[in-house]
Order: sequence, then structure tokens, then C-alpha cells
Amino acid sequence: MIVLLTNDDGIYAEGIQILSDTLLQDENVEIYIVAPDHERSATGHAITMHRPLRAEEVKFYHNSTLKGWSVNGTPSDCVKLAIEYLLPQKPDLVISGINRGANLGTDVLYSGTVSAAIEAIILGIPAMAVSLTEQKNPDFRFAANFVLRFLRTIDNYDLPNNTLLNINIPGKTRKEIAGVAITCLGLRQYRNAFQKRIDPRGRNYYWLAGELVDSTEEKEDTDVVAVKNSYISITPIYFDLTNYNLLNKLKKIKWEI
Repeated sequence: MIVLLTNDDGIYAEGIQILSDTLLQDENVEIYIVAPDHERSATGHAITMHRPLRAEEVKFYHNSTLKGWSVNGTPSDCVKLAIEYLLPQKPDLVISGINRGANLGTDVLYSGTVSAAIEAIILGIPAMAVSLTEQKNPDFRFAANFVLRFLRTIDNYDLPNNTLLNINIPGKTRKEIAGVAITCLGLRQYRNAFQKRIDPRGRNYYWLAGELVDSTEEKEDTDVVAVKNSYISITPIYFDLTNYNLLNKLKKIKWEI
């Protein structure tokens, strides 16, 4: 299996390094890494159109056989460039991560991690986005080993090319994990998203911050609730944003032009 690894934390981030080392324990897995040259979190599905992209081949001193490129672009750029030009052949799977911090609910719309996986399925490659919900003291080993076991589990299943799996792993030990939950996307809302500040010259500027609102109306089968209850959340995501219920209603209207 040929696997392309990418992320939005940067090519030298601990999550992607540990994930690559772990997956290479399986002799049937061949790894390529194409990732941003620095952190590009919360860039969504942005692509670079008005300046040239540069891909620099990277040497990984902990593993001289590992082949990778750093790209001065977004996570989506990395996947598009890798699949359409850099790799000798199309990968069988794209894994984006392991991200430092959760990608839950509506936050996936902003996530560079998830957007990289979306770019893969747009190009017809099965993909998954993997995030570790712990920010302060992340231990990526358990998450990476879960991904390795997961790959061996799904080997007998056909992942659809047009759907990615968004996986969020709580920052807990294996004994503290309650299990695996198959979920739908929840809702993430923030209070006081911007802080107003004044620079040394007396001019106003705004810093995006905000406090996460803990909703009591969240449905039990969402990724937000699953992670809160110490479950690993796996959510299938499809990039078709069409509201089919409204589509059928609109078709019944006699439109006047």
C-alpha cells in the first residue's frame, strides 16, 4: 500500500514524524511525505494561484529511506502537487495528520488537516484526517499505533473514493479510552471570538481568540459528544454540501423569469 502523508502543522511536526515511523513498521506500507514548510493551521481549503509553489526535497535523518518534500503552500496545495506531479504513482491512501488538537464538528470547515483529505477525495484517492485532541502535552504514540491497527482493520473493506474518514483521538491512555464511536458531525461555537487590542501607535487591531461554548443540546451521536466521553470518533465526510431536502422542494416551485 502506497500512503501519502500530509498535515497542516508543518513537515517537521511531531505528529507526522511519529506517524510515519509507526506506519513503516508494516513492511507492506510505502510512505511518502508532502507537507507545508511551516504551520498552516486553519487555512481551510485554500489553494495557491498567484505565486509559484516550491517543493524542496527533505532528508529525514531518523530514517534515510523516507522520501518527502516540503512545500511553501497550503495543505491542499501539498496533496494536489503530490498526486499530480511529485509522486511516481498515485497513492492508495492519503492520511492527513496527526494533527495537534481536535478537528470536530463545524471546525472541519476551517481545518487545513481535513481540507487536505478533502483534496485527496476530490482527486479520487481514499483519505482520512487524524487528530489528537490534546494540545498542551500531546503523546502521539497511541494515536499513531491506532492508525496502524486501523489500516490493518480496513484492509478488507473498500473505502469509497469520494468520502474521507475524520478521526479524532482523545488525549488519553489506552486504558482510559472508552472505545470507538462512529459519529456524525457536531456543532462547535465560540463566544467572544475576537479580542480588540491597541498597538504601540494607538491603532486598533483584532486578535481571533474565543472561548468554546459547551452546548447542552448536542446530539448523542456526534463527534463532539463522543470525544467528550473519551471515545475515539470516526466520522465519514462527503464533500457534497447540497441540501437534497430543499433541492426537491425548490424543484416543485413554478419559477417566473
